[in-house]
Amino acid sequence: MKLVIFDVDGTLIYSEKKDSLAFAATYEKIYQRPFPTIDWRTYPHVTDTTIFDSVIRRHFGRSSSEGEVTHFQKHYVSLLQDNRRAAPDDYKEVPGARQAVAALGQDGGYLIGVATGGWKRSAEIKLQHVGITIDHRLFSGADGKAEREHIIEEVIGFAEDLHGGAFDKVVYIGDAIWDVRTTRNMQLDFIGVRRMGDFSLLQREGVRHVIRDYLDYEGFLQLLEVAMPPGERSQA
Repeated sequence: MKLVIFDVDGTLIYSEKKDSLAFAATYEKIYQRPFPTIDWRTYPHVTDTTIFDSVIRRHFGRSSSEGEVTHFQKHYVSLLQDNRRAAPDDYKEVPGARQAVAALGQDGGYLIGVATGGWKRSAEIKLQHVGITIDHRLFSGADGKAEREHIIEEVIGFAEDLHGGAFDKVVYIGDAIWDVRTTRNMQLDFIGVRRMGDFSLLQREGVRHVIRDYLDYEGFLQLLEVAMPPGERSQA
């Protein structure tokens, strides 16, 4: 039995930064302060929890409170839903993602999970919009967690409890540099996704296997068999 864990944004779905802009717009509406940047690489950890807390610290010199996070999430989720109702075609699956997840879920050799740097509720809304369903017991987000390693570790723990033991292989599927660095830190097998075909972005970070989409399902299955942890970053 193999455990396959997916990231969400850029890996299973994409919105051309519209969801990131919604995060910033929600903050600006609530706090009446300009959101610094949606270049997530500038934050200490690329999770909604850390991003939100970092901006609160920058503007107000204090950490965010649990109540504050809950209030922000409520308005952010509402905006995500409103945006999808207003322009549903702006929010798409990475080609073949829905079918690939469904096929893996029906294959007795795999267990499927999600570990996203976003908060769980917002990630669920994004996946529901394109018809991708993941067992809620194997779905972890940034709620209460600042680092991506902790999110992935939680899903692995959930899966091992459900499976009744360790897996023959655990593979994480992600699209961004921070996914590469997280899986390198954890020495976790990794497959990269770059929908626009810019494979070299991840290859320079030491990723051995990168796909554009999931349309070649048999090829994807083959990569799951041979996936390895990212190597060292190229100095070129």
